[in-house]
This record gives sequence, C-alpha cells and structure tokens, in this order.
Amino acid sequence: MRRNNDAGRVVSNRRLAWVTGAGSGIGRALALRLASEGWQVVASARTASDLAELAAEAPGRIRAFPLDVTAEATVLETVARIEGEIGPIDLAVLNAGTYARDSAAEFDAGAFRATVDVNLMGCVHCLAALMPRMLARQGGHVAVVSSVSGFAGLPGAAAYGATKAALINMCEALHPELAARNVRLSLVCPGFVDTPLTRKNDFPMPFMISADAAVDHIMTGLKSRRFMTAFPWKMVLSMKLLAAMPERLRFVITRRMVRD
Repeated sequence: MRRNNDAGRVVSNRRLAWVTGAGSGIGRALALRLASEGWQVVASARTASDLAELAAEAPGRIRAFPLDVTAEATVLETVARIEGEIGPIDLAVLNAGTYARDSAAEFDAGAFRATVDVNLMGCVHCLAALMPRMLARQGGHVAVVSSVSGFAGLPGAAAYGATKAALINMCEALHPELAARNVRLSLVCPGFVDTPLTRKNDFPMPFMISADAAVDHIMTGLKSRRFMTAFPWKMVLSMKLLAAMPERLRFVITRRMVRD
C-alpha cells in the first residue's frame, strides 16, 4: 500500500471487497476466502469482537468496520468512510441476515418487523449507499445474498421467506438499470448451510452443506457472468419443483411440515 498525500487516504493496488454479516458463518468464510485470493477485504458485522478475531486471521488483508445494517445513517457513513480511507468498493457482498421461526398461532408483528429490518431493509440501506457511487463511476459489483426460501413459502418461515422473496424481486427489478451503466448486480440463493444460525434450528434441514462448500459455490458465481447462483442443486430443484406445483398439491406437501 502507499499513502496518497493529496487525498489523505491509503491506496491499495488490490481490489476492495466489502462483506456484511462477516462475523460468522458464510460471511466470515467468504471474507477469508476473498483475502486468500488477493482481495483487500472490509468486514462488517454488529459484534466487534467477532470482527477482530476475523481480522487477526488475515493481518493486513481484512479490516474490521463494525456496523448494524438496520441503521440507515450509519450505513451511509460507513460506506463513505470505507471509500474515503481505503478506496472505491469494487465488490460488495450484502450477506447480513437473521432467522427466527414463526407460526400462525404466535404471529408477532414486532418479530416480523425485526426480520424485515435486518434481511430486507439492511440490504436496502447498503444498496442506497453503494449504488450512487458505483453508478457515478460506471463500475462495481454488488452480490445480494437471498435464499432458496424465497422460491416458495414454507411453514415456520413466513417472515424469513418473505424477506428473501423480496430480495429476489428487488434484484430482478434493479438489474437492467444497473447493467446499462456497467454496474453488475448478482444474486446468491443458498439452501441450508452449516452455520451458528442454522445450528439453532430444531427441524430437519435437507441437503445441508458446509460454509466452505457454500463459499466455493459463491466464488464460482462471482467469477461468472450469471445473475443467480443457487445451491446445492438438490435443494434448488426441490424448491423450484415445489413452487411450480399446482397450489392444492403444494399445500398437501407443506401441510406435512406444520408442527401440530
């Protein structure tokens, strides 16, 4: 690195990637993989201690910027600080997310809103901070992490699935405009991945893969020109078949997932 005395910032010859939700799970594994492949990585999450441990694993290659993506003003300030201190963000992976099982019997608006605030509005806040900058320089890549849960509604995931479906729809809507200005937008839709979050689940999780295997899929997708990267294929196929079924048959299947 060298210091640009006129701009007062550190300038790196390496490409700059920003990963949110990097404190654990997929985000953490992805940050480490990007750093190992030569990227300068900025890692964000709410828990500063998790980020400090992550940065210590790749000294000089990962910098910690603690952030709560639900705080719109703070997201704007953080993106400005990253680009002011380090340089333009070439790749942003918007991965921050949460899940809490819900039900019709105990449907709670506050809990639903909390999921929306993190999964959907957290991503919206990041996009609102990133897109004007990338559009102005007509370059950059944003990858939004959704889920195969956005393909079809599943019992116990009314809030989670709604946010993930919204992310898919939003990205489909934004993609043409961004592509016309040479800004790439891509979508990542994982199935079940072994992370601290999924380890809290008390229901069957078919076709589960490791976080490292998930990162293999994500890296392949980031390096390709495809819009959507969804995995593992067995879970993707299952969800797409479910979504394509006539409603009556689909509800026969999902009824079996309901806890009595």
